[in-house]
Amino acid sequence: MNHELFIAHKIINSKSKNGSINRGTRIILNIAILGICLGLAIMVVAVSTVTGFQREIQSRVVGFGSHIQITEFNFDNPLNFRPIKKEQPFYPQMDTISEVRNVQVFALKEGIVKTNDEIYGVITKGISTDFDWGFFSKNMVEGNPLKLNDSTKSNETIISKTIAQKLKLKLHDKFIIYFIQDGKSRARKFDIVGIYHTGMEQFDKAYILIDIKHIQKINNWKPNEVSGFEVLLRKYSDLFRMEEFLYKYIPPELNTISIVSQYPEIFGWLELQDMNVMVIIVLMILVCGINMISALLILILEKINMIGILKSMGSQNGSIRKIFLYMAGYLISWGLLWGNLLGVCFLYLQDKFHLLKLDQSSYYIDHVPVNINFSHILLLNIGTLLFCVLFLILPSFYITKISPVKAVQFN
Repeated sequence: MNHELFIAHKIINSKSKNGSINRGTRIILNIAILGICLGLAIMVVAVSTVTGFQREIQSRVVGFGSHIQITEFNFDNPLNFRPIKKEQPFYPQMDTISEVRNVQVFALKEGIVKTNDEIYGVITKGISTDFDWGFFSKNMVEGNPLKLNDSTKSNETIISKTIAQKLKLKLHDKFIIYFIQDGKSRARKFDIVGIYHTGMEQFDKAYILIDIKHIQKINNWKPNEVSGFEVLLRKYSDLFRMEEFLYKYIPPELNTISIVSQYPEIFGWLELQDMNVMVIIVLMILVCGINMISALLILILEKINMIGILKSMGSQNGSIRKIFLYMAGYLISWGLLWGNLLGVCFLYLQDKFHLLKLDQSSYYIDHVPVNINFSHILLLNIGTLLFCVLFLILPSFYITKISPVKAVQFN
């Protein structure tokens, strides 16, 4: 058996008067364990909440605009896309690419909603039967998705809760949207069959979903002409790689634009959250490291007589250092165990009961979202353990300065 590990184990767990660590030192060591516990718990919560927040906001922005759009080259107003033909070599075969979840056509058109009392500007998004309803179904507060087919034009529409409140509309109400085309006003009457709410104010206050056939008719487009194609990916992490791949995959007269390029202010803000997490992790690791340095030096002073006896019996400095590093490792392990339990339990409660709330008008969501990713937790544990051990190597060299004669006489 490893004798250094055996001695460390006996010292930590000894209950005898002579072999045990005194009460004052035990309290200090427990404080060191508590410091590691709280430090790791804070790191786990910080990483999980920030990644959860980023994932939630990303999914909401993508829900309105997809991961990648394929359109004609347009460097002016994205609402004024020139039409492209629906018959493309990549549609609908692109969804056979493993990273692609769905490909759907779309068209955008500005309009003005007119009710008895209010006038309100909106962006109508025309969709077809290939539309992926996963995002809007999850955020529907009333009603159902549009019922579309390829043969007839539907007068159904879905509006946001924000627009409904501003215009004093409710489910199954009818209203008129006025479109401007070629200098003329064209009116269309719609029936509200669904009301959604995502919390993304800049989208909720603007977007209305309608049948794409209305926009094609108003713009004098042919039935096979659309503004472009929306590509939904299975994983956000594939975004930039797939944008480059699709740009080479599609015909040269078409262009790809990622959701990040469309809304750089939102995604730039999300990237800043990573810096906050890194600051928290660095600070917490420093706190854990300083706690363990203090604990190690206290252990060395507590057992200085033992160090002198071991040296007089022929033990090498390296061997004695291992004893104290094993003891410190034991303390770190207990801190990590309780830190994991505390952090994961808090995240579970937050995920189920939304204990911490947010101002939705500022953060787009009314509670702190969490992403319990065990690979992140494992990396935090490994990193904390490694850095704490590295912090302890230097102070452990203090053992080499202890004289056996003076140590044995030390009381």
